[in-house]
Amino acid sequence: MADLGFDGKVAIVTGAGGGLGKQHALLLAKRGALVVVNDLGGAVDGSGGSATPAEQVVEEINAAGGDAVADAHSVGTPEGGEAIVQAAIDAFGRVDIVVNNAGILRDKAFHNMDADMVEAVLTVHLKGAFYVTRPAWKHMREQGYGRVVNTSSSAGILGNFGQANYGAAKMGLVGLTNVLAIEGERYNIKANAISPIAGTRMTGEVLGKLQDLLDPAFVSPVVAFLAHEDCPVSGNIYSVGGGRVVRFFIGMTEGYLKTDAPLTIEDVRDHLAEIDDTSTFTVPWQATDETFLVRDLLMPRNS
Repeated sequence: MADLGFDGKVAIVTGAGGGLGKQHALLLAKRGALVVVNDLGGAVDGSGGSATPAEQVVEEINAAGGDAVADAHSVGTPEGGEAIVQAAIDAFGRVDIVVNNAGILRDKAFHNMDADMVEAVLTVHLKGAFYVTRPAWKHMREQGYGRVVNTSSSAGILGNFGQANYGAAKMGLVGLTNVLAIEGERYNIKANAISPIAGTRMTGEVLGKLQDLLDPAFVSPVVAFLAHEDCPVSGNIYSVGGGRVVRFFIGMTEGYLKTDAPLTIEDVRDHLAEIDDTSTFTVPWQATDETFLVRDLLMPRNS
């Protein structure tokens, strides 16, 4: 089969001045995409800023024969998101792909976490994805094509000590991805999420020696596939790292149903094992799927 290319497609990659974002931008550009390399150029905690990281990645792309422009606007404001998308329109005339990768860390045990830590992390990860994707979405709807790849994390999907703010933001991105997948279906816009395991400046102290085996470049092929026009899936989450790719999914057990009398506290206690039994489960596509399931259980169609 032929190699997958991105000739003529325009991609925005946020947080692309280093780490995962840089590798995503390099791979997309190598395969022919026109890339807006966005990075505020701040520290891991979000402080400071410099256009240099984004400009250096652009220089690397252009030196290799690609085509890219740098952008140093913050994803954390509506105005910043608009400006990032406008940079793509001004440079290349369209936007086809948004990879929401920008992120910061402000870790603390929950009892020591303050409001500023929560707000800062939610703003960059969750609000930032919204602020960048929304103006791009308008163009995608009009052209009848688009791809969105959000960067979630197992810290949100599964939880991780000291990362209540980060975990909440990352699971929020799963919800955003699901809604975008549903709303984008009729416009040929697909939205998916990754949960990367990679050695970056945000994970160096945690991964230790494992960092050498988790090159960020190993994550980028999955991002590129999800960003490609041949990608058939939408609303999925993929855990990616070290050459391993698996799908995370949210399922429902068969559970327990009582219809002959009102449900009681004791019913929940006595049937908890049945409620929690994961040997049989379903994976709904959207919220209405569960509503219809409940409707069919409580109001059989032949009744």
